[in-house]
Amino acid sequence: MRYVGYHDAAWRHPEVPAGGSSDFSHFLRCAETAERGKFDMVFFADGIGVRANDEPPGSLSHSNRNVELEPLTLLSALAPMTKHIGLVCTASTTYNEPYHIARKFASLDHISGGRAGWNIVTSWSEQEAWNFSRDTHLDYDTRYERAREFVDVVTGLWDSWEPDAFVHDKASGQFYEASKLHVLHHRGKHFAVRGPLSVRPTPQGRPILVQAGANPMGQEIAAADADVVYSSVNDFDAARAYYASVKNRMARYGRGPDQLRIMPALVPIVGRTAAEARAKLDQLQALIDPLVGLARIYGLMGDLSGHDLDGPVPEPVGARVRSLAYGWYERSRREKLSIRQMYSEYAVGEGFRVVGTPAEVADTMEAWMDEGAADGFNITPTHLPHGITDFVEMVVPELQRRGRFRTEYEGATLRENLGLPPYNSRWRRARDQA
Repeated sequence: MRYVGYHDAAWRHPEVPAGGSSDFSHFLRCAETAERGKFDMVFFADGIGVRANDEPPGSLSHSNRNVELEPLTLLSALAPMTKHIGLVCTASTTYNEPYHIARKFASLDHISGGRAGWNIVTSWSEQEAWNFSRDTHLDYDTRYERAREFVDVVTGLWDSWEPDAFVHDKASGQFYEASKLHVLHHRGKHFAVRGPLSVRPTPQGRPILVQAGANPMGQEIAAADADVVYSSVNDFDAARAYYASVKNRMARYGRGPDQLRIMPALVPIVGRTAAEARAKLDQLQALIDPLVGLARIYGLMGDLSGHDLDGPVPEPVGARVRSLAYGWYERSRREKLSIRQMYSEYAVGEGFRVVGTPAEVADTMEAWMDEGAADGFNITPTHLPHGITDFVEMVVPELQRRGRFRTEYEGATLRENLGLPPYNSRWRRARDQA
């Protein structure tokens, strides 16, 4: 639900509010539509800086990916305006402290009645580092090592109090039972946190943990702690391999595969007919600013602004990721893609794309579910609110007709609606094993 959609030209669509990413009513309308469609959750990606360079010159001022509302604040405002839908957002382990994150998300879980979730990320861009008194961001290994310890501290703080610790006995004057308080006393390489957390146990035991790491270290964090994994694998075979890789790691942490939901990103462009769906995509593609398109592929292919946009894609020079750059170069030669066509492919958004009728979108979703590539999907609409409205009004009824999607919410909390088992704290698990 970030910005006004994931397509680079979304803000230029004639029916999209160009400044929607700073407008609470825009996000409320989208959240209400998703809740009407019985979605599990709304999800906000986030970065703590404008994570782009002005390459090629002039491109940055033509992009809408620059201003947005702080997501925890936004979710706290959405909480009383919604009743069932989960409220999930990103918070960085690189430029936060564990106590802050534990307290804020626990508070959101209370405010929402058990619908909060934290998307765990490590910050990677120098633009973010510059906002936090650093010249460069932390190296890869340090970021992930810090993240592992960060999550351990946050989850430990969430376990500070047993569920029935607060007796509130006015007659005796006892507010809580001392034996049901657990002070963390964490001291590690990156953090020293005493605890306890100054928030009581949350309605769903702890907020849902969401993780998006595709690399092996990220997969280990997911296997150990995550409840939901957001993946952006575009290829079906790669998605199946990723699904198996994460699920197979869980046993070493004493977890079963049913304790984690893997949700690939899906970009559905839906029409009553295939031609209508194609027309919706073509309309957006025609709105791509060439400078924004060139900026999208700058990090991959370098500066192509001096080339004919409708000419062939040149061989990469000084590519930052040679394998990816040459993969696209070979594809462009094979499919005779122009530079404009190449950046148009990138501009559509994150995830695998399905352009077609409700039945065609549902067919694809069923295949990924049934063949071990997904437990669900993270819908990343091209433009909002249209992308979510189309899905709710056309695809959801098709899935419901097939018996593949709920018609009513199953529970009161996000954990219950995801079909996850009840949460047991580390203290209860240790006691049960004793």
